[in-house]
Amino acid sequence: MSARLNLLLLGLAALIVAAPLVLHPGTEYSGTDDAARDAVATVAPSYTPWAEPLWEPPGKEMESLLFAVQAAIGAGLVGYAIGRRQGSRAK
Repeated sequence: MSARLNLLLLGLAALIVAAPLVLHPGTEYSGTDDAARDAVATVAPSYTPWAEPLWEPPGKEMESLLFAVQAAIGAGLVGYAIGRRQGSRAK
């Protein structure tokens, strides 16, 4: 039963991820940083940022890689914490 439920949940997660790509092909998806920058430019065109990034990644690929590494580390930490908690309950 557990394996069947895991497969069902995995399929559901894949469906949730794939649905926007199938329902709206050719749509350009951008991040919230771009949306925020566009919103600020619309509301206050003369706004100048008061801070600059300490380091700018050399390209979008490097930025995506760093984001993925950050997400993987976070997921690993959360998984470790859940595993430790489940392991302590099993004793």
